[in-house]
Amino acid sequence: VKHEYEKPWDMEKTRLTTCNPNTKSYVTNAMPPQEVDEQEEIIFTYDVAFKPSPIRWASRWDTYLLMSDDQIHWFSIINSLMIVLFLSGMVAMIMMRTLYRDISKYNQLETQDEAQEETGWKLVHGDVFRSPMDASLLCTYIGTGVQFFGMTLVTMVFAVLGFLSPANRGGLMTAMLLVWVFMGLFAGYASARFYKMFKGTEWKKNTLRTAFMFPGIVFCIFFILNALIWGEKSSGAVPFGTMFALVFLWFGISVPLVFIGSYFGYKKPAIEDPVRTNKIPRQIPEQAWYMHPGFSVLIGGILPFGAVFIELFFILTSIWLHQFYYIFGFLFIVFLILVVTCAQITIVLCYFQLCSEDYRWWWRSYLTSGSSALYLLLYTIFYFFTKLEITKVISGIMYFGYMIILSYSFFVLTGTIGFFACFWFVRAIYSSVKID
Repeated sequence: VKHEYEKPWDMEKTRLTTCNPNTKSYVTNAMPPQEVDEQEEIIFTYDVAFKPSPIRWASRWDTYLLMSDDQIHWFSIINSLMIVLFLSGMVAMIMMRTLYRDISKYNQLETQDEAQEETGWKLVHGDVFRSPMDASLLCTYIGTGVQFFGMTLVTMVFAVLGFLSPANRGGLMTAMLLVWVFMGLFAGYASARFYKMFKGTEWKKNTLRTAFMFPGIVFCIFFILNALIWGEKSSGAVPFGTMFALVFLWFGISVPLVFIGSYFGYKKPAIEDPVRTNKIPRQIPEQAWYMHPGFSVLIGGILPFGAVFIELFFILTSIWLHQFYYIFGFLFIVFLILVVTCAQITIVLCYFQLCSEDYRWWWRSYLTSGSSALYLLLYTIFYFFTKLEITKVISGIMYFGYMIILSYSFFVLTGTIGFFACFWFVRAIYSSVKID
């Protein structure tokens, strides 16, 4: 409709003569249509109609959150469960058959000649708990991983219980940030416990790395991306006040909590090794090609990624194609499957590594399950070129910047899960044999 108004145009006070409730003038079909020509003035209007609804306010999002493609999510879970069952079978075979036989044989050795003929994982008992290279960096990643695991678990439990409503925009991200900040206590504690076990002395320096390394890298990437959006004068840029609040949460709450946790962690007695470490490192024999660290690490990341990649597709779609993702029940099940898969694949590969007399398992256990982040990053690149139609350079930089943050976080999470599983496994098997 070609609208008319009382001239001159005023953004605040102008009234339309063709549509005015005060004079009871309403739009009808008899009015002349709007012609669209160059230099022609066009006035847009809209109507709002309020209708009473019997549906309670808390249930009004159900229409948008109704899951129409639940079969593919069930397929995802069944696919992941098959991976878990396969790995569980391998772990059970190792633990119940191979290890039971090995431990029985080692504990029944009577003569010195028999002891000298030891083979397999018991041979490296004097080196298996030797401190790794750059132990402080490993402790930093362990602490950060504990912090990230705690944040993920707590946030997901709240989401499953229905505390995070989609009506509250940004509620999920706010909850994650707050939980992350308070989990700094556990990050400092875990980092300090392992640092003391590795006989580290500069606990304050280790605590500073735990408090600043991961958040610092993520914040730098985030700040650069936000500066690019500011340069484009986009309304999607994070305001300066919000940025200041994030820095305050980091320096004002998270860092002090990391130091408090680290103080109590370092005060506790060091974790005792079940076997004594030799003063002279044992020479590692030449390894088969399939036991090369690079190859086994890359193989280890395939199954954890395979357990989550279908759910990952829906998460990426919700982030970049503005679709709702609120099936946290499925996501929580997939998360538990991811935890089990990371633990099992790391234990299996660690056992094979120790059997080939390679005792350098500390970093390898972290990287084995953490390498699934590499496959996650490759998948995001594939998703960018096949599903998205992004043409602007800034938008592309934003996508890859945020996906690098996501992949880095996934590396820290899965790596820590694999490390703790391997740590428990190695302590369990070496504490079960008699060492003279």
